[in-house]
Amino acid sequence: MEDSGAKGRRFSRTREDFTCEHCGYVVIGNGYTDHCPRCLFGKHVDVMPGDRAEACRGLMEPLHAVYKDNGYTIYYKCMKCGMQRRFKYAPDDNVELLLKLLG
Repeated sequence: MEDSGAKGRRFSRTREDFTCEHCGYVVIGNGYTDHCPRCLFGKHVDVMPGDRAEACRGLMEPLHAVYKDNGYTIYYKCMKCGMQRRFKYAPDDNVELLLKLLG
C-alpha cells in the first residue's frame, strides 16, 4: 500500500478549491487538503504527494480509520483502479463519519 507519508517523497503543496464528486460539497483547499471534509471521499490525483500527475482520477473511498501517534489516519481505496492510500485526518473533517470508520 502506498501512503502519503512515505519516506523519500517530496511533497508539492498545491492550494486548490474543488467540488466533491461524491457529495457535491464545495471544498476550500489550504494546500494540504486531500479529501472532502464533509463525506471524507478523496480523488486519486497524485503519483507523488501533491503532484497531480495521476491519470486515474477515480474516487478514493474511505474504508476505515485508526488512531495512533496522537492522530487519526484514514485508509482509502480507489474505486476505479484499486490503489490504496492513507491520509491524515484533518481538523475540519466530519467527526461522525470518522467515528463510524473506527468501528
